[in-house]
Amino acid sequence: MNTPRDMTPSRPFEAFLVLASRFRNIEVAERAIVDLGAAAGLTSDDEYWLVTALREAVANAMRHGNHEDPALKVTIDCSISPHRVAIAVADDGDGFDPASIPDPTDAANLLRPCGRGIFYMRKFMTRVQFDRTATGGTLVLLERDLQPPGRRPTDEI
Repeated sequence: MNTPRDMTPSRPFEAFLVLASRFRNIEVAERAIVDLGAAAGLTSDDEYWLVTALREAVANAMRHGNHEDPALKVTIDCSISPHRVAIAVADDGDGFDPASIPDPTDAANLLRPCGRGIFYMRKFMTRVQFDRTATGGTLVLLERDLQPPGRRPTDEI
């Protein structure tokens, strides 16, 4: 078994989940990333940002992608290596154009609820990418570069 921060690029910590589109299942996804992060030796700061971004991505997949239909699934594929966390969240929905989401920091949108989850994902992760799945749903790729052990991040929000 891998020990914390004793990983090689060929042996990252990994998890794959398939969840029904029920909001209570967000807790299942969160627990998985927390447990995986603990096994990998993530810092509490990295864990916090990852969990927050994951919760937003999964909630969006369930609410906006799958329209809260429990027959539709959300898949989560997570990998934690010594220097990077990669999470892919996919829904079975119709997909969307991320460019159509209004900027929640624009003065005209400050009181509107839409766009905040994507804004947070982009703030908390190093890279965020939106693609289409083979079936037309949305695939959100979240990546966060990790600091080497013993170093403190200096560019948090």
